[in-house]
Amino acid sequence: MPSLLERIDTVAGRLTNRLIQRLPGPQIDASTRGPIVSFTFDDVPETALTAGAAILERYDARGTFYISGGLTGRHETDRRLITAGGCAELVQRGHELGCHSFAHPNIRHLRRDALTRDLAQNRAFLDAIAPVPQQRNFAYPFTAASFRSRTLLAQHYRSARGGLYGVNRGLTNRTYLRAMPIEQPERSVLALRQAVDGLIADPGWLIFYGHDVANTPTPFGCTPQSFETLVAHVRASGCAILTVDAALDRLGGGG
Repeated sequence: MPSLLERIDTVAGRLTNRLIQRLPGPQIDASTRGPIVSFTFDDVPETALTAGAAILERYDARGTFYISGGLTGRHETDRRLITAGGCAELVQRGHELGCHSFAHPNIRHLRRDALTRDLAQNRAFLDAIAPVPQQRNFAYPFTAASFRSRTLLAQHYRSARGGLYGVNRGLTNRTYLRAMPIEQPERSVLALRQAVDGLIADPGWLIFYGHDVANTPTPFGCTPQSFETLVAHVRASGCAILTVDAALDRLGGGG
């Protein structure tokens, strides 16, 4: 059971996430005539490559994979994380690599100098795999935003994706993009099709984020069958399936 301090920190984190999304910050206009969907993965488990990327490719789609260099190649109890070679394979297959920090810390608890060092370390890691001429995109570890990090992230990244549930429409805070999780239980994944139907009626930019795509998924992942059901529904609905970078290009935002 979480301690009192842990529960207080969780509540404080949720309040920070909501405030940073709502208070004025660097904005983009996410208004779009046609619905846009982006599929993203955090950490990234090996199955996000072997199953997730493969499913996207079957539907002529590509995703954004937010990499923490310090996690790559790690073997955990219920999952294995992608290797540097797997990251290079994603790039070769047309997917986007984004930044998820290097050590995967809760950046709300990091001083600016420590965060700066961590981000530089991950930038060097990703550039060694596939350098890019433009700024990368960022996703907050644990979807935990920070007011004191917002300026730094805005300077170094085109966008920063959080975990506040919803669709990006109209003027949108590019340092805390809204998103929807793809995770257990299975009915949650299937219910996301309704969000896609709502996007058709009221176009915007819907970002999905997940972790593993496995027959026995973690609580933060889903099965290949459920993921393919969702991707197939998005494609059949006529949405544009774009990486985060390509979506920003279409919307004309994020630097």
